[in-house]
Amino acid sequence: MRLSEEQRELRSAVRSLLDHHRDASAWRPLTGQVGAAGLGIPEEYAGAGCGAVEVQVVMEELGRVLSPVPYLGSAVVAAQALLASGDGAACARLLPGIADGTAVATLAWAEAGSWDPAAIRCTAVPGPAAGWRLHGVKQYVLDGAEAGVLLVAARTGSGVGLFEVAPDDPGVRGEPCVTMDGTRALARLGFEGAEGRLIGAEGDGDRVLSRVLDLGCAALAAEQVGAAGRCLELTVAYAAQRVQFGRPIGSFQAVKHRLADAYVLVEAARSAALGAAFAAASGAPASSRYAAAAKSACSEAFSAVAGEMIQLHGGIGITWEHDAHRYFKRAHGSAQLFGTPAWHRRRLAAELGLTS
Repeated sequence: MRLSEEQRELRSAVRSLLDHHRDASAWRPLTGQVGAAGLGIPEEYAGAGCGAVEVQVVMEELGRVLSPVPYLGSAVVAAQALLASGDGAACARLLPGIADGTAVATLAWAEAGSWDPAAIRCTAVPGPAAGWRLHGVKQYVLDGAEAGVLLVAARTGSGVGLFEVAPDDPGVRGEPCVTMDGTRALARLGFEGAEGRLIGAEGDGDRVLSRVLDLGCAALAAEQVGAAGRCLELTVAYAAQRVQFGRPIGSFQAVKHRLADAYVLVEAARSAALGAAFAAASGAPASSRYAAAAKSACSEAFSAVAGEMIQLHGGIGITWEHDAHRYFKRAHGSAQLFGTPAWHRRRLAAELGLTS
């Protein structure tokens, strides 16, 4: 599995842009100049009509610099939820703004720390006219405090459905979450009779969320690989310049072994992430397996390499001024997002028939 020339050029363009815009200011040029938000959106909805591999390229570069832009929640999760719903009218109304970055969207999905659709307790009941009324609480909503397009997964009498809710509805109560990882904006949203518009078919939410989970995990795995790779780059550079006992610490065999082990972890994780992206792009029946494997492998690789970064930097690695703590926090935060590695291994085992 190799990137095409166009995909490599996309990576160079995104990296060059992020070298000049490390904070949230990257969103406008990323969407306006590169068109990154529309890569996974079909041309009929003002997107570029690309796919999961191009998204993987962008996510890896965003992870490399721990960019706080709302790409994952808006251009990946929310956009793919709309596409998976099959609701052409909703897609035509909402996706063009998401594609050009003028609208930031989010999907309120997780409850009680779980991304399993079976755990959803937020309810939607028929309201006046053709609307619905939503009641419940959602956690870990990506960019939920700033999003202009809010999609909510809620349970009806027919199963889980997907609903559009106005963020300024008086029945919506939102508050930013205080997170360990300050580079990832999450929110907690409460719904007290908020008015919702059904997206797609009632009771089709399980299928939609399963698709979104796979694509979200594949994209997040790419971000984790980019961040882990950057951790390794910084650590190798430091080991080459930090002198102890008259020689660079990178010349000591024990340090060489630890760096070599970290390299193996990063490259294995990169293979897993690419495998998930190519499987999603091709529509392979086993794409769910690839996504679960990538999320598990990349979460653990990033956590391990970020930990080695701190250890091999010594005292400076635990200071607030150094970036090591930012990567370490992102590693542990992203390991929980969309489900823990252990949960995804259980999903994978169940799909392969390895559970009793």
